Amino acid sequence: MTGDGPRVSIVVPAYNEGDAIAPFLERVTKTVTIPFELLVVVDTADDTTLPVVADVTASDPRIRGVINTHGRGPAQAIRYGFDVAAAPTVVVTMADGSDDPRQIDSLTELVERGVVVAAGSRYMAGGQQIGGPRFKRLLSRLAGKSLHLFASIGTRDATNSFKAYNADFVRAVTIQSRDGFEIGLELTAKARRARQPVAELPTIWLDRTDGQSNFQLRKWIPKYLRWYFFAFGRPLPINEIKEAAESGSKGNS
Repeated sequence: MTGDGPRVSIVVPAYNEGDAIAPFLERVTKTVTIPFELLVVVDTADDTTLPVVADVTASDPRIRGVINTHGRGPAQAIRYGFDVAAAPTVVVTMADGSDDPRQIDSLTELVERGVVVAAGSRYMAGGQQIGGPRFKRLLSRLAGKSLHLFASIGTRDATNSFKAYNADFVRAVTIQSRDGFEIGLELTAKARRARQPVAELPTIWLDRTDGQSNFQLRKWIPKYLRWYFFAFGRPLPINEIKEAAESGSKGNS
């Protein structure tokens, strides 16, 4: 970071949130105390989220809407957010208000102290998940606890999207997910394979009260499994992580 630039870029994938995004933006501006930029990433120029964000931008230029050019879907939106982020730390959080923006400062500070992934954890002491589909909660908890116990991945909640990242690390290992919200697991698994530090803070996740979730469990489970098993592979230098992920089972040998 140089000059008066942001310490953290907050990347928020959004899809037709409309007025529902306004309370989330207000909470961020009231609770994040460190210099930030907030990028609301949408797929198309006619997304209903953009006019609401534009109204906020008029009075707070730290917040702006950007149109993803990588392709549709949350993974592509998050990838695009990393590409245009100006800060050395990037926090990914959801537009539905399920995450607690008060923790963005603390997650950012963990990355600034040297970890490459700082996770908001629902499954450590002090964390909690309220609401959401029961089967999804069960799978997420099982994945997180087993990865922590058997792969020493550094967090009990590897699947949570609410994480802060060292932007240079992410650009070195790249983001290879192209569909859903599995990026949080992908990057945590890559950090484990590269033997880079991962930390966690307890968080309380609340299911959204407005609108509908875009999480597609059946479609995305195989993509989560890919990164789940990748986490158990042998240690690799950072510059070999991308190739190992592309080669699949070869990289886990």
